[in-house]
Amino acid sequence: MGAPYTPLGNTNQKAKTGWVSIGIGLGLIGLCLLGLFTSGTVGVAGLWTVGMMLTLMFLGLPVAVALALPSVVGIYAISGSQAASNVLSTAPYNSVSSWSMSVLPMFIFMAMLLTHSGLVEKLYGAAYQWFSWLPGGIGVGTTAAGAGLASVSGSTIGMTYALGKAGIPEMLKVGYDRRIAVGTVVIAGLPGALIPPSILLVIYASIASVPVGPQLAAGAVPGILIAVLFAVFLVTLGFIIPRFFGRGSEAAVQATTPTVNWTSRMKALRGIWGVPLILIVLFGGMFSGFFTPTEAGAAGALVALLLTLWLRRKESPMQHVAKAAVATISSTAAIFFVLVGAEMLTRVLALTGLATMLTEFITDLGLSRVTFLLALIPVYIVLGMFFDTLSMLLLTVPILLPTLQAMDVNPLWFGVFVVLLGELGMITPPVGIISYIIYNIAKSPEVNQGQRISLGDVFMSLVWFLPVAVLFLVLMVFFPGMVEWLPSLLS
Repeated sequence: MGAPYTPLGNTNQKAKTGWVSIGIGLGLIGLCLLGLFTSGTVGVAGLWTVGMMLTLMFLGLPVAVALALPSVVGIYAISGSQAASNVLSTAPYNSVSSWSMSVLPMFIFMAMLLTHSGLVEKLYGAAYQWFSWLPGGIGVGTTAAGAGLASVSGSTIGMTYALGKAGIPEMLKVGYDRRIAVGTVVIAGLPGALIPPSILLVIYASIASVPVGPQLAAGAVPGILIAVLFAVFLVTLGFIIPRFFGRGSEAAVQATTPTVNWTSRMKALRGIWGVPLILIVLFGGMFSGFFTPTEAGAAGALVALLLTLWLRRKESPMQHVAKAAVATISSTAAIFFVLVGAEMLTRVLALTGLATMLTEFITDLGLSRVTFLLALIPVYIVLGMFFDTLSMLLLTVPILLPTLQAMDVNPLWFGVFVVLLGELGMITPPVGIISYIIYNIAKSPEVNQGQRISLGDVFMSLVWFLPVAVLFLVLMVFFPGMVEWLPSLLS
């Protein structure tokens, strides 16, 4: 008789927990406000302002609000109403009006169009056809598809949904260990965060005031290399522990033999001709000097529009274009709002001198470039457990930029480093958001193929893959040329 009341009890408990969290959060905000308006120095006031930002983020407020509101209050407390009014009147325009930022809506529109064109599904199908014969080959195909999907979609989370629903059941059908199957999907989006057109790298370029074109070029080589490194790892693991990949099982033979042949491979390759066309327009235009990065974004969006109209010509193409346009407007507005908050944060940091104090503190420690960067790896991984990559960029890059100059760290190189670290943090237990997305996807019977995939399985899967990603980060630190070589060709 008591069972029917359990959900209500759970609901009441969750409600109580929620109210307690809100109460603690409001108490912390009150403490920050008290400290802000009673602090004797601007440096301490800056610390209280940052504390209020972190509290609002933990409470789940939109990132833009969590950045902008404490910044305005902090400037008001330090310099008065005239300074606060000046920030409110000038920051929105200054943060998004630069010519380089016009590439952002173009890239987002291109990504939305390619998603609606159906190339997403075709790209995964082609990767499966070409790599499934290898030991761990379907995992390799999933990694390749993830790199491509994340780069063209501009969203690691969106790619994870699409790839998780398509890739996990395919791997389980041929006998993959469930932890290898989910782990492969979890890490599949890491390369795509770097491979152009990377929206995160465009945003970083805006924050760090570096040219967009070279910044995008900086991400291309490391993005491809980390995808190759994951593929080599999967193939090696397939040779060493074949049972993890269902090698030699009857299920694997039945699942791969009837569908994978040279005819099907060439057919799948023909189906994704739009992807290399986009890349040729983007990179060919920029490297030849025919396009500026902004013009290349517009040209890429035009090609994506024509592709969508052609590929969906029998399925109401204008409806797909309209949906992509609405999604672009919504995404662009949200990102621009966040950039406004970041501009306000930058002004607070300049006013309070926090960035200068941090630079002096780190410089006084006598750290070398390598030691400094290696120390940032665990810091960003921990931050990534609680914040998404964009939030981390907006919160940390303005603070660290003066330190990078003192440490002689190339800002183009650091953009690739910090974006990859942010994406890595988003998959790291116990709070990595991508891990929870995969767990929720794997609850579906169509995805898990009758196997129970627990949250512990998702976390354990990363034991295999996280060391590979951290190894790549360390290689980046010791061999910065892998990042800096391609941008040097544009200068």
